[in-house]
Amino acid sequence: MPEEASKEAMRTPATPEKASNGEHPVATATTVNIPLVNEVQLTAATGGAELSCYRCTIPFGVVILIAGIVVTAVAYSFNSHGSTISYFGLVLLSAGLVLLASSAICWKVRLERKKERRRESQTALVAHQRSIFT
Repeated sequence: MPEEASKEAMRTPATPEKASNGEHPVATATTVNIPLVNEVQLTAATGGAELSCYRCTIPFGVVILIAGIVVTAVAYSFNSHGSTISYFGLVLLSAGLVLLASSAICWKVRLERKKERRRESQTALVAHQRSIFT
């Protein structure tokens, strides 16, 4: 059942051709096949950019945070507490903070992984060096 629903969602109606004698054209559907992509293909296509999410979210987080500050300041300067624009400003403000926090977390996790890899490679080198001299 789910496969049939996804097949129906992937069909797009073909462009109708002009009817010559006033009849309505019959709509036909074309099927589009979407290929599945694995992680290796994604890394090859993006050049490894999917592993640098914190670099991308910092600028967006800063821009959204600034927009949130401006919109919130404008809303509260006109004493429009509880209005749509004040809610929009608070949503932008919180989204900017969430993006900056997530980029900081991603950066910390990446640093820890890098330290762990260095530790593992250094441990392997020391163990290999000990095996040479013994």
